[in-house]
Amino acid sequence: MKKTFGLKKLLMVSALSALLVACEDDNNTDKNDTNASVSADQLETRFVTIATGGSSGPYNIIGTTLGQIYSKTYGVNSKSQSTGASIQNVNLVNQGKAEMALTMSDVLSQAVEGTGSFPEKIENVVQVAALYPNYVQIVTSKKSGIKTMDDLKGKRVAVGDLNSGTEMNARALLNGHGITYDDLRIDYLGFAEAVDALRGGKIDAAVLTSGLPNASIMELEQGFDLQLVEIRKPMVDEIAQDQSYFLSAEIPAGTYNNEEAVPTAIIVNALVVRKDLSEDDVYKLTKTFFENLDNLSNAHQAAKGISLENAQKGLVAPLHPGAKKYYDEQAAK
Repeated sequence: MKKTFGLKKLLMVSALSALLVACEDDNNTDKNDTNASVSADQLETRFVTIATGGSSGPYNIIGTTLGQIYSKTYGVNSKSQSTGASIQNVNLVNQGKAEMALTMSDVLSQAVEGTGSFPEKIENVVQVAALYPNYVQIVTSKKSGIKTMDDLKGKRVAVGDLNSGTEMNARALLNGHGITYDDLRIDYLGFAEAVDALRGGKIDAAVLTSGLPNASIMELEQGFDLQLVEIRKPMVDEIAQDQSYFLSAEIPAGTYNNEEAVPTAIIVNALVVRKDLSEDDVYKLTKTFFENLDNLSNAHQAAKGISLENAQKGLVAPLHPGAKKYYDEQAAK
């Protein structure tokens, strides 16, 4: 009996020891998993959805390329989401439905101030970088007789998707010229739809705000007597007194077979993220973004206007700590 009892006791001790070892292994595994989740080749978040814009615009082309880079680099589910652009993008990030987005600075400025299209201040959207300039490109046909914004009165004009960044700055520039929507016949159309309508004679002019060149306009100029409408510098400078995100610039000669440069207005684009993303994640996303500028520029020429040197110039929203960490690191080199 004593031997049997001793054997049972030995077995119980052995089983208890094995259990303790297993628990310790599990704890070590958990620690290793935690460490792995923040290792150099991984992110804490498993998703990096990038809100962009219309399928043919620079936002979508750049965002799609960036998503592919993030997926390959970090093994996350990263992809672009085609949207109505700036205003919708800011709202998607604020609602946690996207991790990152491209938007125009005028829209972002209104969002953080709680003005214009944003009745309340947006709290969960912060900036990663100032990007390339968006050019306001108003296109028409040469036979229309439309050469300046003043000539748009009484015409049928596509001003972008409703509540898009394009529509918002089209309205602001028109108002700056003393023109309201009541003076026009307005159509809310995205880039591709606007170009189709212009080619089909359904509208007289279209506003497309994007980087240069715009793929839809390049398609339009094939077999179409394209005319770029001037937005003259004195008017842009006057409008900028109240809306400082507008700057005067020119669409260079030869961009769309235009023989001369055409004066217009530009707005700098912004890259934004959710404020609640970790500092480490945003540091990695920022670092990878700037280390792949060549790939982004190959995807779309507009990305050539992005540089580390100018990334913190013209910020209109708070900078995420992760992005700041990257910039501070680069400045120390």
